[in-house]
Amino acid sequence: MSQFDIPAFLSTLTRRAGVYRMYDDAAELLYVGKAKNLKNRVSSYFRARGLNAKTVALVARIARIEITVTGSEAEALLLEQTLIKQHRPPFNILLKDDKSYPYLHLSQHPFPRLSYRRGKRRGDGRFFGPYPNSGAVREALNHMQKLFLLRSCEDSYFNHRSRPCLQYEIQRCSGPCVGKISQADYQRDTEHAVLFVQGKSRELMSALQQDMEQASETLQFERAAELRDQIDLVRRIQEKQHVEAEKGDADAWAWADWQGIECLHRLSFRRGRLVNSQNFFPDNPAGLDVSELMAEYLGQFYLGGHAPEGVPRDIIVDIDSELMESVVAALELSQQRRCYHVRGVRGQPRQWLHMAQENARAGAQNQLSAAQAAKQKLLDVQALLKLPETPRRIECFDISHSQGEATFASCVVYDQDGLNKSRYRRFAIKGVAAGDDYAALEQAVRRHLTRLQEQQDCPDLLLIDGGKGQIGRIQTLLDEMGLGTIHAFGISKGETRKSGWEFLWSAGVAQPIVPDAHNDGFRLLQWVRDESHRFAITGHRKARAKSRGQSGIEALPGVGPKRRKALLLHFGSLKNMTGAAREEIARVPGISKKLADQIFAHLHGEAQE
Repeated sequence: MSQFDIPAFLSTLTRRAGVYRMYDDAAELLYVGKAKNLKNRVSSYFRARGLNAKTVALVARIARIEITVTGSEAEALLLEQTLIKQHRPPFNILLKDDKSYPYLHLSQHPFPRLSYRRGKRRGDGRFFGPYPNSGAVREALNHMQKLFLLRSCEDSYFNHRSRPCLQYEIQRCSGPCVGKISQADYQRDTEHAVLFVQGKSRELMSALQQDMEQASETLQFERAAELRDQIDLVRRIQEKQHVEAEKGDADAWAWADWQGIECLHRLSFRRGRLVNSQNFFPDNPAGLDVSELMAEYLGQFYLGGHAPEGVPRDIIVDIDSELMESVVAALELSQQRRCYHVRGVRGQPRQWLHMAQENARAGAQNQLSAAQAAKQKLLDVQALLKLPETPRRIECFDISHSQGEATFASCVVYDQDGLNKSRYRRFAIKGVAAGDDYAALEQAVRRHLTRLQEQQDCPDLLLIDGGKGQIGRIQTLLDEMGLGTIHAFGISKGETRKSGWEFLWSAGVAQPIVPDAHNDGFRLLQWVRDESHRFAITGHRKARAKSRGQSGIEALPGVGPKRRKALLLHFGSLKNMTGAAREEIARVPGISKKLADQIFAHLHGEAQE
């Protein structure tokens, strides 16, 4: 498992409902989940026992977790479904399908039928939804049958009943098929059901209370008691799903500052559904105030094409309209349609803005937790290596090749904010004897530090994947370059080659440092070394695959796609072409005599004039 600081992350988690996204070291999305209580749900993945094999495999790959706080568990369900369909994470295999969203359907009939419907909204009647999955629809149907006793049977079944069915006996239907309820009363229940599914709780409660009072006044106490129970049930299960409004094409932006960590959060709504959630941690070199910084950032974000969902109709951000005028005008010119700045002071935009503010605070808290954990790890490294000062930046080098083929060196960087992937570098090693790791390391470190020396931006600690010999060679190079003040250590595995049994080498020292396998500083160095190895071997494999996958004909001088096709049509294979005479090559359409000489010389390894 990567060096993900679990306790620090879990300590900052909210207990609100929301969605969590788990990523691996390569920033690939592994899993999307929803939770009624984010802290409890995410913590359950990291308990000591009781996990199945698939969950253990997932947890072992987690390098980062991002969260999005939502207004309710229903909103979390919808966002989870959207993200799964959009990204298809490998550990969400049970939910990876191409099905359409399910709906509730109320038919057009004197006694309307309430039923489950999936697919395109065709035919008569009214549709309500969409819902995140079939389970959510069936749960809604279950509640509504209890509340309003609407029929769920097919019209063919309804038209041929002579006595009440079981649904009537268990009080899940009012029995309209056999005249147990009048059409007017059934229509009233239907109207109440529509109010319920639309989330119009106030109107529904008011209507039910009026009916209850009327029943009491007319001494229909049994009916009044039924309405009282119905009101109580509505009060307990009614939930307004404002994330699923009938309309809404907007981005909500909010800013949070938490103990010096500044986070800008974006929630993206399309057709009323929350489809994306992003944290940004912008630099502010010009020292702009928050409103100016947000306006400038939004302009760069949208005009630079960084919004994967496109430019929305409404941009909800609580800053002065004068600052947004130029941004909105530029967007209207680029999109050739109207755009609006919304402050989010009332209605639906206010709720979305509040959600963005909550997520901005959560993002800042998580970032602060990660930064504090990274600084503590650097302090642990200082104590382990007995350095005079805490290293601000560690750079680790590794070499990867296959018997000298496609030799690559990697440099990965860990600083006070954790792994800094923007500073990762790969070096294709040239002019070095196959398998000479010492020379390959020296070439990569020299090229890298020469550039950093010019920029006066050298690291505090160099970590080399190697033992006594490698670190001795690198220390000689550092002294030669006048960079002897950079601390350099090698990390090598012992005879068993097992993780946790590594040695740490310093140049000129006969005995290595043998750390405790549970030392936090040592574990950080192991993690950085493993990351360097991963990054190096990735580059090596790509280069090797490219060289092995390239046909010899693609390397012919002066031959592009058209001439390559003509040569293959004429000769059939590179082998036949190699056995052909110069004159035969020159007969191919598009191949001149001079080019035929060049191709012949290349195929036979001859020097060209």
